[in-house]
Amino acid sequence: MTLRLATPDDAGQIADIYAPVVINTAISFELEPPTVEEMRSRIVGTLQCLPWLVSLDIDDRINGYAYASRHRERAAYQWSVDTTAYVREDCRGQGVGRSLYAALFDALVTLGYFQAFAGIALPNAASVGLHEAMGFEPLGVFRRVGFKLGDWRDVGWWQKELQPATPDPTPPRRVDRP
Repeated sequence: MTLRLATPDDAGQIADIYAPVVINTAISFELEPPTVEEMRSRIVGTLQCLPWLVSLDIDDRINGYAYASRHRERAAYQWSVDTTAYVREDCRGQGVGRSLYAALFDALVTLGYFQAFAGIALPNAASVGLHEAMGFEPLGVFRRVGFKLGDWRDVGWWQKELQPATPDPTPPRRVDRP
């Protein structure tokens, strides 16, 4: 398995991984899968400041991705991020998500981030298992916060300390892009 920063050219394969999750599950709260162009725009926007990583299988096809996004808009939140990971259906349970998250967390520490958060639509035992295996701790549940596939859905929130808090943190750096 090879890990690297995503590029805009990865948008098609990433959209292909994400589309079935949007269409067939309540895991994502999007109602329509993003187009390749929209996914390209998301990748470019994320990489302006934060890492978006992809994993490549033995055939150099993307089999998973993980990225960070701003946790909240206010300046005092600048040291915290939300994280997301998706793995191609035929590659789940093979350590792809763990590898991506481990590399993402290393990159986030290097950039100067301290806390990571993850919102997980419930139920989702696989995602809860991945996040808890990677050191996330449960915080609480937003009850009936989203409506998808004919039902109200809960979202659980988890938190991971990326590194110990310091009394005078410097602002996080931007991701170095190739």
